Amino acid sequence: MNAPQRPMRTEAEQALLDAWENARTGLPGGSLVAARRAAAIALFSDRGLPHRRVEEWKYTDLRARMRNAYPPAERPDAEAAARAVSALADPLDGVDRFRLVMVDGFFFDELSDRGPLLEAGIAVAPLAELLAADGDMAAGLLATSDVADGDVAVALNTAFATDGVVVSVPKGAALGKPIELAHVTSEGTPRASTARSRIVVGEGASVRFIESHRGPAGAPYQVNTLADLDIARGALVSWSRLQTESDAAQHLTTFVARMADDSSLDHLSVNRGAALARWQGFVRIEGSHARAGFYGATMLSDKEHGDNTLVVRHVAPDSVSNELFKNVVDDRATGAFQGMIAVEKLAQKTDAKMMTRALLLSDEAQFASKPELEIFADDVRCGHGATAGDIDHTQLFYLMSRGLPRLEAERLLIESFLDEAIDAGSDGAVAESLKGIVSGWLARRGGA
Repeated sequence: MNAPQRPMRTEAEQALLDAWENARTGLPGGSLVAARRAAAIALFSDRGLPHRRVEEWKYTDLRARMRNAYPPAERPDAEAAARAVSALADPLDGVDRFRLVMVDGFFFDELSDRGPLLEAGIAVAPLAELLAADGDMAAGLLATSDVADGDVAVALNTAFATDGVVVSVPKGAALGKPIELAHVTSEGTPRASTARSRIVVGEGASVRFIESHRGPAGAPYQVNTLADLDIARGALVSWSRLQTESDAAQHLTTFVARMADDSSLDHLSVNRGAALARWQGFVRIEGSHARAGFYGATMLSDKEHGDNTLVVRHVAPDSVSNELFKNVVDDRATGAFQGMIAVEKLAQKTDAKMMTRALLLSDEAQFASKPELEIFADDVRCGHGATAGDIDHTQLFYLMSRGLPRLEAERLLIESFLDEAIDAGSDGAVAESLKGIVSGWLARRGGA
């Protein structure tokens, strides 16, 4: 009889499994929630960290890049959490918004604006509190249905999620200012934080969200967050995401959304920071006459690696999606974009477009693009494209001939390149703050 073969695991994979064994009894939730977590860690145990032979992770070999797994973060006390928030510059300073603050993956009511949101009719509850209630509803908070199930990053989030927020926007609500989901990492030993948020937007409501991620400069840590969004009939949602993690951090973020009839979603992702950063989106347009727009502005330098991966699935007829991702890559950094527009058989008259553009600022910079179409309907208008190259020398010469120094001319061209995506996905004070992130990155690049 042959002995069963055990899979060879990396040090990080084994550390994650050991961390699960040590942490599972202390994670929030009863028997049904625990069963959901156990199924997720079993999936990870079977598949391991994704690698280049996993098509969806072809350009981000997490198995090779994640050399070790840090232990799960413990909840900091209130004073330490407050210090962590105040120690970091607010990239959205000047933007009037409601804040829901998570430090090291744990929600802190005393640092948040839950009271004013409740007064405005917006229900907000800590995820850990709802998971502890157990039952089908609690277990459902760790489900992503068929939108993102099977993804290992999602499985690890399901297994280790400690806290987050659950937000419910009632029918017809219209908030005058955005809600920020602020994810902050505190100073201290290397650790891994795992947060998860669930947002339900009621019929006909109109709401803006900001999702921000930041941590102390130079600190090594790992982050895995997930935002799960349901948009009801006729609702309008704007979602701006800002990632400014430490240059030694590893950052994984998943965005899951389901859209009903006549709903609208604009999603903007601005990325600057983290040694490794991957944003992945899984969207199902389940209603007719729904519209989704996805936009990205990514800045990479040194040896950073950035990955934006998006799957938009059109299920119902007469829906629209537009995607525009801009990427600037400098030094020896590497970047990737993978985009899939899938049109199911019943989704006739779908109108979908996808474009990714990369600006390479050095001879060693690398960027990979893989836009795809998967169409099973016969009455659609779909297209995709990808470009990559260096700065347009004709435009550069024109600006320099008007007296601008080379670095200033390059700065103007790079800003205008990235600002197109920011203007398409956001507006007002939020857009101006995000453009400030671009300006700050360019100032550090050239000393301008």
